[in-house]
Amino acid sequence: MPNERLRTAMLERGITPSVLADTLKVDPKSVERWISGRTPYRRHRYAVAAHLGVDEVYLWPDALSPDQVAGVSESEIINIYPHRWTVPGDLWRNFFDNAQREIGVLVYSGLFLSEDAGVRRIFREKADAGARVRILLGDPTSEVVEQRNAEEGIESLSAKIKNAIVMYRPLLSLDNVECRLHRTVLYNSIYRADEQLLVNTHIYSFPASEAPVLHLRRVAGGNMVTTYMNSFDNAWDGATPLE
Repeated sequence: MPNERLRTAMLERGITPSVLADTLKVDPKSVERWISGRTPYRRHRYAVAAHLGVDEVYLWPDALSPDQVAGVSESEIINIYPHRWTVPGDLWRNFFDNAQREIGVLVYSGLFLSEDAGVRRIFREKADAGARVRILLGDPTSEVVEQRNAEEGIESLSAKIKNAIVMYRPLLSLDNVECRLHRTVLYNSIYRADEQLLVNTHIYSFPASEAPVLHLRRVAGGNMVTTYMNSFDNAWDGATPLE
């Protein structure tokens, strides 16, 4: 069967088989065979996926065995912190400072981050340099925020979100910065810097600062980071722009 995912990815990027073949230093007929359904060697799958900016497993979902996918995904784990408060303070700034193309924040309030003047400065500098900065905060009037209040046993989450909005609002005048309000039940807070993520899990009856944080980096063939990135995009698509 033809590989429609590969064909579509090439069409969306305006890449012809001859151009892709020239980039990979292979015969154009090889690319045509890949489009027709033949699975290329692993080195070529990796090169094609990297050039098209998509995941190898997306283009060839049957190329890797479940054990191989699990092994590669495990390689995406850089570190695990038992609590968010144990993440070194410098790591947050270095994490975002290493981004070149994409910064993302998906939280209910993430007040600790918005109050960090150094982080806000990095967001501004990255946006000025052309990086996309997307900030997703919980809608302070939503039921999910009220529910999270009840689960944590506090009454201040809405106020924290409003404070975070105040801190981020000066950034919204920049072309590459956008903030939206979501009404999504969050099972994790997600922080993105290009292909790296900090994922703060949520635990019932505990504040996010007490929950573990996974430091992840995308690896070709793995799908854990891709899953979290897709989750971020789904929340973004359903959120309302902050006015």
